[in-house]
Amino acid sequence: MASKKRKYDAEYIKYGFVAIKKNGVEVPQCVVCLDTLSNDATRPTRLQRHLHHRHPELSKIPVEYFCAKRDSLSQMRLDKKGKYNGDCQGCEIKILLGNDMAKQFKNISLPDSTVKRRIDELADDIKQQVLEKVKCSPFFAISCDESTDHANCAQLIVHARFIANNTIKEELLFSEPLKTTTKGADVFQAVSQFFEVNGLMWEKLVGVCTDGAPAMLGSRSGFVKMIKSKNPCIFAMHCVIHRQALVAKTLLDDLREDLNFAVGVVIYVKSSALNTRLFAALCESLNADYIALLYHTEVRWLSKGNMLGRIYELREAVAEFLEQRARRAMCRAFKSEHFQVSLAYLADIFEALNSLNLKLLGANKNVMAHYDIVQSFIAKISLCDKCISENLKRKIKGHIRSLQDEFFHYFPDVEPENLIYKLVRNPFLVNVEDLPHDLQEEAIELQFNSLTKESFESMPLENYWVKNVLLWKLAWLDATMKQNVALGTLNTYRTTFY
Repeated sequence: MASKKRKYDAEYIKYGFVAIKKNGVEVPQCVVCLDTLSNDATRPTRLQRHLHHRHPELSKIPVEYFCAKRDSLSQMRLDKKGKYNGDCQGCEIKILLGNDMAKQFKNISLPDSTVKRRIDELADDIKQQVLEKVKCSPFFAISCDESTDHANCAQLIVHARFIANNTIKEELLFSEPLKTTTKGADVFQAVSQFFEVNGLMWEKLVGVCTDGAPAMLGSRSGFVKMIKSKNPCIFAMHCVIHRQALVAKTLLDDLREDLNFAVGVVIYVKSSALNTRLFAALCESLNADYIALLYHTEVRWLSKGNMLGRIYELREAVAEFLEQRARRAMCRAFKSEHFQVSLAYLADIFEALNSLNLKLLGANKNVMAHYDIVQSFIAKISLCDKCISENLKRKIKGHIRSLQDEFFHYFPDVEPENLIYKLVRNPFLVNVEDLPHDLQEEAIELQFNSLTKESFESMPLENYWVKNVLLWKLAWLDATMKQNVALGTLNTYRTTFY
């Protein structure tokens, strides 16, 4: 007996779903992630479950948001085959010339030159759209990151944050290979040439975010020093995520030795294909959750915590494997109470640092949101410092204190009493007399404007300031997450095709 076919209801848009045809059957499709569910899932409980589990941040969004996403999907380009629109060209040929001609048409492939030309046209069109939005913005900020890909080619990637349609947007501005050296002068020349060719105004550039390399932040010949020669009012900032990664490298000598020993154990277990197979079989016999250890790569900031967490979870299997392989000295050192305590602490602290790093990632973040996250983490490790007794483990307590010192060293401006940040967070609670003189009159006008106060309570922070004051601080780019994503894409491309 054939199963009952469920029908889509127009009210399901409040869960973020529309209806499409798939293999002749009507199925629901999410307008956010474009995933399709089965026809049997066309019921409120299943659709609501997808929304709450996959997009929890959108569970309280008004239905108008999903309606706008639905309308934008209907306008998607035809090259998004398999998503919202079907192959319209194929349908036209089938109607005009018949099924046989439509089948022959599907076997025709475009020449490489045509594909390349169309890709170039698409890329140029997107570039011109972004440039037009940046030019129309009253001001903008950029973030610059330079890294070497798998082909040993230095890639400079620049993103821009600007104002469009009364909201703050982030887009890739340009990517340029640095053919010779990667000094600050080379980065400045590439950025300056792009500005000149595309007619971008230095006067509108209010902020630049970079990593902490001397080529970027050098006091004499750094990129920031040179870019300020074009506009002295530019605010330069060291990437928050990069600073957090530098703090995570802080280790006392004793803990560093234990970390290196753990890395050595992982290298031995994974040193040969035979060892890998034997260890996997041992883990299966012990009903372990995992059957392999993870390598640690210095350039991957999260890999250290992942490696330590995995070896700690498989510590019993690792100890038994070392004993079976007659690695007695390594086995004794691994099973010692001294190392096991250090391993447990390292796994926990690096898991916390990884969690902090992931919270800092993401688009459309501003400097105050990042500083709130950092302040919260500093408060947590300060609490741990007070809870740990002096005689428990001196190296653990010493490491926690050194982490606090490093956070205050790399984040000297992460003060909760910063007046500018307090003004931006809530201009109606700040004491006007404490503000700089050039902001006092504007702050008074805001505080006594009942309409702006009502909109402040109902609008997102960025949208409120864009609409009312266009405060330039929210244009700062305080992370280079998008650069890391873009560089990873380049590395994947080169690994695949070269």
